[in-house]
Amino acid sequence: MPLIDVTPLLGDASNSREIEKCADEINKACRESGFFRITNHGVPRELRERLDKLSREFFALNESEKQKCAMPLAGAAWRGWFGVGGELTSGVPDRKEGLYIGEQLAATDPRVVARTPLHGANLYPKQPAELGACADEWFVAMQQLGMALMRGVALGLQMPADWFAKNIAREPTCLFRIFHYPPIDTACVPQDGISEWGVAEHTDYGLLTILAQDDCGGLQVRMPGGASSDDTWLDVPAEPDIFVVNIGDMLDRLTHGRYRSTPHRVRNVSGRERMSYPFFIDPSWNATVEPLPLDGTPPSDDAARRWDNTSVQAWTGTYGDYLTAKVSKVFPALFAKIK
Repeated sequence: MPLIDVTPLLGDASNSREIEKCADEINKACRESGFFRITNHGVPRELRERLDKLSREFFALNESEKQKCAMPLAGAAWRGWFGVGGELTSGVPDRKEGLYIGEQLAATDPRVVARTPLHGANLYPKQPAELGACADEWFVAMQQLGMALMRGVALGLQMPADWFAKNIAREPTCLFRIFHYPPIDTACVPQDGISEWGVAEHTDYGLLTILAQDDCGGLQVRMPGGASSDDTWLDVPAEPDIFVVNIGDMLDRLTHGRYRSTPHRVRNVSGRERMSYPFFIDPSWNATVEPLPLDGTPPSDDAARRWDNTSVQAWTGTYGDYLTAKVSKVFPALFAKIK
């Protein structure tokens, strides 16, 4: 999996040759595997370590304490805590718990007044008291990094660096998750090919996902070009100071499959708690994502090979429509209460 130094995309970098080289590396990775790793990303190690410490403190609390910020309490904002098995992937309960976090919006924001799904105030736990502020700090840092990476993606596609910021991501839908995977004893888990997965096979929905994680490992990527047997899955190195980036369905759609949203899954066999921190850079809620007029013939539709047997190229509607349809299957009981 490529390791890309993204220094040229950050700040006021003016070395056009280095920027072009970085963009070319991103373009190559997106075309070949849909996954790459980044270094020199500008997010302080101290911030990551502080977030990790506070997150572990929260997940160590008893369930009754965590229930005080459970997702149903946030309503349509879709924020807060869910327990192990509370989230479904491909219809299978995940062996993880987590916190859903998004852009902090006031009650008077028109999107909140309209009860737009996934918009509202974050529902942070009272203990540890510092977690909410730390998560907000992380959110800002990752949003800035995400838009810098989108500039690299645009340049790799031979478009102006600010194309996303001026078009389908003028008001990007940014989502942040903190996931805790309890250790599992694989000897006691049914060997049914399903029960042992922290997260089953899936693709992400938006443009880019940036993943920070601890050193436990467990993330696997289904590499293009093979059948659906186990020998096509690549174990992704777990290096806390190096972030993993992958493209989502909307970037797949935008490039008409030249960039593929690659399936991935998680299986925590480390014998330890696993922590991961995915941050999603997605199109604006009301954006309509249509394929770009890129050179060359696009690849054939891969719906038959996708985990959900659906075509991202055949989708019609706004990104908000797409995301709502997807998350309604992730939390069907919660969706039924707030729709």
